[in-house]
Amino acid sequence: MSAVLSDRLKSLLDGKVFVVVGTVQPDGSPQLSPVWVKRDDDDLLFSTTVDRRKKKNLDRDPRVTVVVMDPDQPYEYAEIRGTAEMTTEGAAEFIDELSEKYTGRKYADFNPAAANDAQRVIVRIRPRKVVGAL
Repeated sequence: MSAVLSDRLKSLLDGKVFVVVGTVQPDGSPQLSPVWVKRDDDDLLFSTTVDRRKKKNLDRDPRVTVVVMDPDQPYEYAEIRGTAEMTTEGAAEFIDELSEKYTGRKYADFNPAAANDAQRVIVRIRPRKVVGAL
């Protein structure tokens, strides 16, 4: 069963808020990464590459947690727990969309070294539980 995001949380995610994604390492320890995010209804989407640790962790174990903090109210947060699905379809265009949202520029203009990146992936998180004050 999917969880529903509050209107306030949706509004925050639609802005330029950074989120922290937590995945499970092979030894069971947590791995955390700050990422840009986009909301699609109650799902969250972010971008990574096929060679990054979070992608490898999600291949092995699709459980994921995202922490969202309101920069104007840092004591208020939401923890979104869910399951990740991944696709490479549309991933190159998606990183440009995220870069435009966060920097106002195409990703290659923001990060010229990205020309050397491995293939990009879109990670879709389907929330199953939301806790916190947002």
